[in-house]
Amino acid sequence: MNESTQTVPAELRSWSTHWPQYQPVDVTPAELQPAALATAVPGWAEAAATPADVHDWDERRRCALVPFELDARGWPLHPRGRTGSTGRNLGRWGENSAADPIVVAGNGRSRVVLLITRGDIGVEAIPGGMVDPGETAPQALVRELREETGVDLAGHHPIILGRDIVDDWRQTDHAWVSSTSALFQLPVEVTAVAADDAVGAGWWPFGSLNQLDIAIGAAGRTLYAAHRPLLQRAVDYLNQLK
Repeated sequence: MNESTQTVPAELRSWSTHWPQYQPVDVTPAELQPAALATAVPGWAEAAATPADVHDWDERRRCALVPFELDARGWPLHPRGRTGSTGRNLGRWGENSAADPIVVAGNGRSRVVLLITRGDIGVEAIPGGMVDPGETAPQALVRELREETGVDLAGHHPIILGRDIVDDWRQTDHAWVSSTSALFQLPVEVTAVAADDAVGAGWWPFGSLNQLDIAIGAAGRTLYAAHRPLLQRAVDYLNQLK
């Protein structure tokens, strides 16, 4: 899995930087190509073949977790600039809102964090996912956690840690993921069983991000790079509570 921004030099990522030679790669999968959408629309995706077919950009921009602009054509532009990819490999054009519940048990060096093994890319990650239409981020946090691990924290009140762009492997210049990350604190571990998009679920040492890296590496696994900033923010918050 390659991070798409690696194909774009840092000094050329900004949309305000003139780069007439820029030729992003179209990563739209077969099921989201215009001809396919005209026949059948996947349940997880909108029917718009291009951003020009979307007619509620004012509302989408108003509700966005991270502000974004439109180009001269009226197409959404990734808030962090060029990605090296174009087209759409996500459910919606523009921002795709996600929820990432960070579940931690215990304290200090004995802390552990609940992660899943993602079925799509085979790495250890926060058990999150996309916010459904009509759903709030807090509702999505609880639902995604329950669907992917069997852990039901509906009675808990999470601490919202941030609302950020996630460097998702599917992002393009015109479609990206913004996530609400939240911390759930438990006194002890609870049973977690992988389901839905997860092929594994378990608790990992979480006294620090470095401790987590070492444990995951020792198990021959890899931590999802896009979730590292979210997990580090959780560590920083927990350390302030000492």
